[in-house]
Amino acid sequence: MGFITRFESFVCEGDSLTCDVAGFEITACIVREFGGSENAPDKRQEGFWPSLYKDAPGFIGAGPNHRERFAEAQAKAQAVMEAWRKGEWFYCGIVLSVAFEGVLLDDHAASLWGIEANYPDSDNAYLTDVANELLPEALDVGRAILARLTARAAALGDGASP
Repeated sequence: MGFITRFESFVCEGDSLTCDVAGFEITACIVREFGGSENAPDKRQEGFWPSLYKDAPGFIGAGPNHRERFAEAQAKAQAVMEAWRKGEWFYCGIVLSVAFEGVLLDDHAASLWGIEANYPDSDNAYLTDVANELLPEALDVGRAILARLTARAAALGDGASP
């Protein structure tokens, strides 16, 4: 049960995967998060920039070679920021929709936001993992909607007014 195909190692907004589970068609779609500089990784993530100060969020730890480790961490943080500024990676949400027999029941049955897509040195495998983790929630939403529709149809079939 779940998404068998995986998101590619490079993804774009709108890329999607589909799977069929218990008669439901579930689609997981990548939706880009937008925002200006307040959406930058160093603004969103406390401790993004490395620090040599033990009380700072980005403290790299004491010990041997701490200056070398700091320089490496600083270079990596700068490379990540530069790649983000160039649009090489972005934050996104994985949004699941649910349909039954070709009828869309909910276009936003489950989602998780703030996920890095095309992050440097990543293969995006976790995007599919997130979609699979959200799958039970989307199925619950689909089942609940289908149950309500079935009950309503039965009530209308018994002559109840709309």
